[in-house]
Amino acid sequence: MTRGIALLGLAYVLSQFFRAFLAVLSPALRADIGAGPEDLAFASGLWFFAFAAMQLPVGWALDTIGPRRTAAGLHLLGAGGGAAIFALATTPLHIDIAMVLIGIGCAPVLMAAYYIFAREYPPARFVVMASVMVGVGTCGNLVASYPMAIAAETIGWRASLWGLCAITSLTALGIWTVVRDPVRPEGEARGSLLAVFKIKALWFIFPIMAVSYAQVGALRGLWIGPYLEDVFAADAHRIGLATLLMGSAMVAGTFAYGPLDRITGSTKWVVISGTTLNLVALFGLILYPSGSLFLAILLMAAIGFFGATYAIIMSHGRSFLPPHLIGRGMTLLNLCSIGGVGVAQFLSGRAYAASQPALTPQAPYVVIFTLFTGLMLAGLFVYLFARDTRH
Repeated sequence: MTRGIALLGLAYVLSQFFRAFLAVLSPALRADIGAGPEDLAFASGLWFFAFAAMQLPVGWALDTIGPRRTAAGLHLLGAGGGAAIFALATTPLHIDIAMVLIGIGCAPVLMAAYYIFAREYPPARFVVMASVMVGVGTCGNLVASYPMAIAAETIGWRASLWGLCAITSLTALGIWTVVRDPVRPEGEARGSLLAVFKIKALWFIFPIMAVSYAQVGALRGLWIGPYLEDVFAADAHRIGLATLLMGSAMVAGTFAYGPLDRITGSTKWVVISGTTLNLVALFGLILYPSGSLFLAILLMAAIGFFGATYAIIMSHGRSFLPPHLIGRGMTLLNLCSIGGVGVAQFLSGRAYAASQPALTPQAPYVVIFTLFTGLMLAGLFVYLFARDTRH
């Protein structure tokens, strides 16, 4: 099981990479195939929508056929095949198709690991294990930053994608070989999606789940690159370093949040506190969008750190799920999270387009930052009424 979890962790590293690497490739893709910021926002949004659309089928598959076949099959055909199409792309449409397939292939890997955690380990250990998994996986953000920029400049973005195709395919084959499905107790009740929706406590968690990762994923996965390029004339190396710093902050934030609910005795107020500090950083970008490159990168890193609440919010929702609803319940929560990023990507792309022609280089990005702030405030307001989980 340890080797299987390690391989699922590697697959999740790749999942984090694929949702974030477009920001670094934006200059090359604009020059080679004419894919501008709006095109990449659309392609990135397709990744998140494909990922989100697969969550309910993945939840059914986890509860029915187990994590081994679910994760291995989709990761091989979707992520491996999508990386190959990306490497062959000659138009923005090809990027769209590739990102849809990659989103489908990445959809099951984290939920497969969470399903195993929930089935094989005590509930009290779930939040720490979930945070470690996300923290390790978020290292994919680091690889998608400066190292990816160097690889694209050294061997080209097409050769880099072929290498990723090979790594992804081998990881999927490894999952098929070594992951062991948890044993279901005899006579266990069969769950349904309707039963999950009947758990009223989750309805106050769905909104914060939908917005908490939306702005982090959208900024780190796409907008940080065009923002720094347009406002501060940053080159690929500086963008790569900035995304590396933001990705490192996301990893640090995930590990920092992991034990806090046990230390403070409250899951809910850890999330509220972190989200409030996240909003402070967003307001900083709105008020000082062109202050300095250093300040912009610092605020982006703060958003990455304080916005790393995914695992602890997931743990909050997990605490209300009975065993027979774990697969469907966790994937529904994940659908809210990833679907929220997809919506944010599409809305931010439309906001960017609507802001053209812009009076100043920073004007479209102020609109985008304001959009993300409004979404966060709405989600936080609903979450204030959520039932807490005490430790």
